[in-house]
Amino acid sequence: MILITKKDNLISISGHALYADYGKDIVCSAVSSIVITTINGIISINDKALKYDLKKDGLEIEILLKDNVTLKLIDNMLDLLTDLSKNYPKNIQVKEGV
Repeated sequence: MILITKKDNLISISGHALYADYGKDIVCSAVSSIVITTINGIISINDKALKYDLKKDGLEIEILLKDNVTLKLIDNMLDLLTDLSKNYPKNIQVKEGV
């Protein structure tokens, strides 16, 4: 299962959806696309707005700038991931304030 947690300025994404074999998993692909598009969009607007760290077991995003654009894009990302989790509750879980 992919677990996405948000607490304060930190968002952590870890795990694997296990919907299909590695490399063919549409849920993992969707999560990756949503997250990478959001990170790239924020960085293209302001490269000092966030830091991210790709780790062996996942990804951590630290929000450094709480301006209107950054927060809207982060909220949009979390909304999209939450919608995805409603369609694939066995494969993805989003928790806030944990």
